[in-house]
Amino acid sequence: MTGTPNHPVVQTGEGVTRQVLADHPEMMVVAFRFSAEGAIGALHDHPHVQSTYVESGRFEFTLGDKKRVVGPGDSFVIPSGQTHGCVCLAPGTLIDSFTPRRDDFL
Repeated sequence: MTGTPNHPVVQTGEGVTRQVLADHPEMMVVAFRFSAEGAIGALHDHPHVQSTYVESGRFEFTLGDKKRVVGPGDSFVIPSGQTHGCVCLAPGTLIDSFTPRRDDFL
């Protein structure tokens, strides 16, 4: 297992960074930090099951063909293959867990 000191902060878009917090071949925990209202987590999908916990901020998520606004303390699971993305409504941090690990983040 590895933790934060070994993983760099990576710019993923305007006002958005990603940092792997911990990883194992079967699971990965990642912090996505949004520094500005309007920052975008682009629509995408992947074969991994994803769990998202809103540590801080507010976000409008698109999950498949539905939209929902989430804030601190909210959490949800995104099934494998579901298209999803978000728009930051108030700066904050999302903590995402993936199973299996997202090797493309390493």
